[in-house]
Amino acid sequence: MAADAVAYPKAVLFDLDGTLLDSAPDMVAAIDAMRAARGQPPMPLEQLRPHVSKGARAMVAAAFPDVPDDERERWIPEFLDCYQRALGHHGTLFEGVDAMLEALENAGCTWGIVTNKPEYLARQLMPVLGWEQRCAVLIGGDTLSARKPDPLPLIVAAERIGVAAEQCVYVGDDERDIIAARAAGMPSVVALWGYRLDEDNPIAWQGDVMIDVPSQLIAADAWPGTR
Repeated sequence: MAADAVAYPKAVLFDLDGTLLDSAPDMVAAIDAMRAARGQPPMPLEQLRPHVSKGARAMVAAAFPDVPDDERERWIPEFLDCYQRALGHHGTLFEGVDAMLEALENAGCTWGIVTNKPEYLARQLMPVLGWEQRCAVLIGGDTLSARKPDPLPLIVAAERIGVAAEQCVYVGDDERDIIAARAAGMPSVVALWGYRLDEDNPIAWQGDVMIDVPSQLIAADAWPGTR
């Protein structure tokens, strides 16, 4: 390869919800099931959508703001049960994700997933998405002793695929993704197409690059460290 040639990263690790997968419809279906059980009407998708990347507790808090924190905490298993029943029924890949992953694979780039979603739920999605053989590593929020924004999941994921952390790139739509990547010594991509609250400021996260849509990452020169 010529000295000035542009190449994809050796490996790419992705967040899942809000980065690869538009899982908001599944999660809202779970919330609506919980609300129906309590005699409450459904909530608009767009009202809950910004909270998805913040996790189960943020979703339940947004749906039941008047319920005390300790009581909402006891509802988390119920939410996860409802979500498991809705898993893969409504959510879809973000437009351009499949083409982007295919471009990485064609270039010999290994890719995997590091998510804060419980591992058993993330693994159930792999056959639904056709990723059982394509995804080289999958680490969930309960796989290890720490989860993002701690860098441990990213570091372990890199170790499991046999690639140095600095030769991986992490792609995520939440500030904790970028914090984890920086602490792991991994270049990062801010996925601007994901879920954000109005007060979130992705510029302040100081990722290496910010990308508007997944299809931009089909180009090798869009990735950090490849220009």
